[in-house]
Amino acid sequence: MKYHDSIVTAEKKMHAAIKQLQLWHIAATPINYAVSYGYLNKHSKALNAAIEKQLAAVKKLDNFFLEQIYSQYILVQSAFRGELIDDLDEVLIDLQANSQQSSSCTKRLVTQLDDNMVRLNSTDKDEIFIAIKKIRQTTQEFKLTQEKIVEQLLVSKQSTEALRSELEDVKKEIYLDPLTRLYNRKAMAKHLELWCSADPDQQVAAIVINIDQFSQMNESLGPLISDVLLTKIANKISSYVDESGLPIRSAGDEFLILLPDVERSMAGEIAEKIRQSVEKLRFISSKSGTRLPQITLSMGVSDYNVATSAHNIINQTRALINQQANRRTNFVSIANS
Repeated sequence: MKYHDSIVTAEKKMHAAIKQLQLWHIAATPINYAVSYGYLNKHSKALNAAIEKQLAAVKKLDNFFLEQIYSQYILVQSAFRGELIDDLDEVLIDLQANSQQSSSCTKRLVTQLDDNMVRLNSTDKDEIFIAIKKIRQTTQEFKLTQEKIVEQLLVSKQSTEALRSELEDVKKEIYLDPLTRLYNRKAMAKHLELWCSADPDQQVAAIVINIDQFSQMNESLGPLISDVLLTKIANKISSYVDESGLPIRSAGDEFLILLPDVERSMAGEIAEKIRQSVEKLRFISSKSGTRLPQITLSMGVSDYNVATSAHNIINQTRALINQQANRRTNFVSIANS
């Protein structure tokens, strides 16, 4: 049990966690329950602070937000679990031991060679014979030791590759949205940091994408179908992003695309192609055969210096949509020059 509670205490906290989710008007999914349980236990100050900040801003706690909290504050702690750290320690210890052993053997070989070089210059045949014998013995020992070290290094290499693979899986869990497999905000901040360190003057175009009337669709169709729609739309959006671009799920029904070194006008053309492409999509329920409502997008396009914070990029570009959201849907709004 993660928090080492007694059965009675754990049961009380379980009921409290469920009650907390009810107060937040959130379904008791495993992820939501884990966040609620962690929130009540107060084992992570950062987790509690993030939730309190969201509540203080009078923002709704939805499934998407709690998934982010789970990924950032609960999953990360378990992902970089003790076993992984222990494995890393073992590999480092092995490598250090192998290095020390190799260094020691090399020094011993050099010492033996130095000691017996004098005997090789002797006129005494017995002395020369003894010197050759010791040199041969020492080099044989050195060879055997090096072969063992090579074997041990091979094992260490295999362990390192396994750890690297596991770390890649951890990165995916940390930096990818679990539903759409697009990048999340944490990944966005990381990429901006890397781009900025490479070139502080680099420009990046931003496209914010909102799904029109998605809240109403979610209520009428249910979360399962809504999740399928989100995934389909995310796939369509990412198909318009090349390897240099970054497709992000920035909110429950909102996506963001970052395009380094792309002009604002070009980003606007890409946004329009995405809007038209999604508008043409037709969704039919596999169970009932009923055609689902047409989906349209409202989009904002602007550009920024890579040093701009992720928060400001999203909010400022989102404002381009909010300025017209009350008047119309299914549009692309490009910031003025």
